[in-house]
Amino acid sequence: MKNLEILAPAGGIDSVYPAVRTGADAIYLGASMFSARSSAHNFDNEQLKEAIRYCHLNGTAVHLACNTLVHDDEINSAMKVLEYACEIGVDALIMQDVGLISLIRKSAPEMPIHGSTQLSVHTPAGVEHLHKLGLTRVVLSRELSRKEIEEIARNCPIELEVFVHGALCMSVSGQCYFSAMLGSRSGNRGACAQPCRLPFSVKGGTGHDLSLKDLSVIGHLRELQEMGIASAKIEGRMKRPEYVAAAVAACRQSLDCGEVSADLTGKLEALFSRSGFTDGYYTGNRGVSMFGIRSKENVRAADSRIFASVHELYKNERQHIPVDFSLELRSGKASVLSVSDDDGNTCKVNGSVPEKAVKVPLDEERAKRSIAKTGGTPFVLRKLDSVIDQGITVSASMLNSMRTQCLEELSRKRMEIRPVPFSGSEAILTGTRISKCPSGYRARFTDDDISDDFLDSDFVIVPLTLSDKKLEELMERGFAVAVEIPRGIFGMEKTVYSHLKRVKKLGINEVLANNVGAVEMAKSLEMDIHGGFGLNLTNTKSLEWAERQGILDAEVSFELTLEQISQLGGIIPIGIISMGRLPLMLTRNCPAQNDGRGCKHCKTAPMIRDRKGIAFPIQCRGACTEILNSVPVIMSDRKKELKGLDFEVIRYSVETPEEREIMLKIFKEEKAADISYTRGLYYRGVE
Repeated sequence: MKNLEILAPAGGIDSVYPAVRTGADAIYLGASMFSARSSAHNFDNEQLKEAIRYCHLNGTAVHLACNTLVHDDEINSAMKVLEYACEIGVDALIMQDVGLISLIRKSAPEMPIHGSTQLSVHTPAGVEHLHKLGLTRVVLSRELSRKEIEEIARNCPIELEVFVHGALCMSVSGQCYFSAMLGSRSGNRGACAQPCRLPFSVKGGTGHDLSLKDLSVIGHLRELQEMGIASAKIEGRMKRPEYVAAAVAACRQSLDCGEVSADLTGKLEALFSRSGFTDGYYTGNRGVSMFGIRSKENVRAADSRIFASVHELYKNERQHIPVDFSLELRSGKASVLSVSDDDGNTCKVNGSVPEKAVKVPLDEERAKRSIAKTGGTPFVLRKLDSVIDQGITVSASMLNSMRTQCLEELSRKRMEIRPVPFSGSEAILTGTRISKCPSGYRARFTDDDISDDFLDSDFVIVPLTLSDKKLEELMERGFAVAVEIPRGIFGMEKTVYSHLKRVKKLGINEVLANNVGAVEMAKSLEMDIHGGFGLNLTNTKSLEWAERQGILDAEVSFELTLEQISQLGGIIPIGIISMGRLPLMLTRNCPAQNDGRGCKHCKTAPMIRDRKGIAFPIQCRGACTEILNSVPVIMSDRKKELKGLDFEVIRYSVETPEEREIMLKIFKEEKAADISYTRGLYYRGVE
């Protein structure tokens, strides 16, 4: 059984040393650009080199997070960052943008790529898709249960990484647009303003019904190791070095001893928690007990005594790199000491000629006592082989000097930069699209209550779970029908496959897919795939990826401006959601259950309200819940400005039949709405 890697966060150079000295097997960090934690200190070029040299000296891997979505005018800058990462020998890249992934896969085929949790992978099919793209590891969604992780790990073709400690987003990573919509700060681009930590309340709820406690499943690490999970990831690139040290030490203790001491657990909770920790997703105990906030008591717990005691954990180098020494002392010849490590590095130094012993000749035991003094280095003596002629000796200072020289040379070799071959050049973006306005539309529904007024649509999109009878009735009425695979498929893959096979037998072959796992499932059944906004396609290279997957057309990200959309290249037809409530979050923890009554199978969408009383509808779909914007986006009177688009999407969710008719009427007449609405991000864009 392979050892479970402990992967630590490093938001700045000050966190690298604590992480390594408390036992991290690997660290992940971000460059100054294109990191999903842009508010962290992150690393400039020289700091990246320093971190890599120190980590490699200690046998610790370095993973560089370049895990944001990029726009066309940023692709070449992003590739420069990735080229530099290859040049200085990082051990892996953590990435989200499928367009960038395809470029680096060609430019640096030897560089390991880890799929970021921002890719929202939570099914075996999603993992299989990333495997086919050439990725070597995927960071799974935080919302998975023990049983679901185990199912994915079974016969998994690539490595899996699981978050084991740190902050929990309310939304599935990669599927949150709340910060972007409320303040133009995109979580998908590393600028999340964390609006979920503000007061949002449902009737009878906690008052902070979008704020989860911090995750901690450190006590389950041996279980994850037995499943075959490759890496246990700690969240916290924006946290203090003491937090990193305590979390790594707790993980190390859990793996080595099977449990974490109450003292260390207490320190970890004091350093940072939100009303304690939760393992609710992992154990399947979701609900109100998972919610918490950063209270005054939590803040006060992290006093100077806690910081001082945790600092003791990493004030000294951790001696953990085993080395083998060989000593040769021959009469009349220079002394020779050599050292080797398990990575194949060897070093040899010569000392003075041994002297004839006046009193006690040198033996192996005495020599070993000197050579074993490796304090202040990461090295520890494993064994000493010696050949010592009788009746001779060398001074202890000579042995110490030779040992020091050997280890200094070994350190230099371990810290040598080993570049990864890179052969890329500037990305060539296929020319922008012919300036045109959308010629067709499609309408998405959450039920089968669809009037004949929609018969002129390209097709209607309905839930995959609609019965055969209802689907057949729609087709008999003349509708072209597509089915929507739920955005959240947690634990539902077999059920989804079954429904896809069922609808295909009915003659329905069109599928809307919002997730790479959904794309893979539809591809395996040779269905016609339409890409949804959840794929987060934001640049020409990502559209080219979609085309290679056989996706017929795609909704581009609604975080793009109309100007950015008009400049996109590629040949795949594209569209936008031009009418309807935009989904701001996809969550596996329905906040409407926080009144303590559990799931109510709501017939009318419940509301969650912010501190100003603004209401956001809540709607459950598949294995997850969508939190929708307070007002719909409406672009019906701006159709002439929708340049470069092939189609529009009307996305119905919680509207009444009457509201649907009104929206369709202004859509077709290209009129302004006389209801409250938003233009979304199509003009203001995101950071």
